[in-house]
Amino acid sequence: MKSLRNLLVFFAVLCAVSSAPVFGHEDEARPKRTPAPSMVIENPGKCIAPAEEMRRNHMEMLKHQRDRTLRQGIRGEAASLNSCIECHASKKTGSVLGSNDNFCQGCHAYAAVKLDCFECHQPKAGFKAAGAKP
Repeated sequence: MKSLRNLLVFFAVLCAVSSAPVFGHEDEARPKRTPAPSMVIENPGKCIAPAEEMRRNHMEMLKHQRDRTLRQGIRGEAASLNSCIECHASKKTGSVLGSNDNFCQGCHAYAAVKLDCFECHQPKAGFKAAGAKP
């Protein structure tokens, strides 16, 4: 009987100690959330879809456009990679890559998603975003 009481006391203390951080004050030094990336659209205009849809489905749009371009030779449609780059590339660098301050790389780093669009295909040769410094 004594050992059962000791076991119950042990579990009560264990539960109280393990739940203390949950019910106590949060550590003020620790940020509450990962800060969202600063996404600047350098050449704002009308996107082909609302922002929330683009966040969730842009990869599907690009994949289907890739297939249409590759298999059917259809170029210059709104969902093309170059069309996206024209609005989203940094005016300083002319790129969506190169640092987490740039649009594609910054968002993919924040979401911890591999950015593999540019492993095979590069934006059109010599492309610079409108207003990009040489």
